Amino acid sequence: MAKYVDGFVIPLPKKNFAAYKRMATWGRKMWMKYGALQYFECVADDLKVQKGCGLGFAKGARLKPNETVVVAFIVYKSKAHRDAVNKKVQADPSMKQIPPNMPFSVARMMFGGFRVTVEG
Repeated sequence: MAKYVDGFVIPLPKKNFAAYKRMATWGRKMWMKYGALQYFECVADDLKVQKGCGLGFAKGARLKPNETVVVAFIVYKSKAHRDAVNKKVQADPSMKQIPPNMPFSVARMMFGGFRVTVEG
């Protein structure tokens, strides 16, 4: 069965990394509790781009000098499984405890759902 992935690219102020990591750790617990297969939050470590080799995350995410970028993804059995897991997560009472001030700009976050076509 082909898997499904929700992917995210998040410009993050470096000063907010600790708060973001706490939020991401809570998110991992929630999504795994309701059936996600895997949950990843990855912070940029090497954003250098060789000349002529593409756009790069720093430029693509329009990073400001005080920012880094997080690439996050959640793996599911299928799109239907993703929809079921997300419905359970959204219905969890602890979702009401999410603070209104996120450690990053939600308006600049990129996200989408992806069918896995090659896996190894």
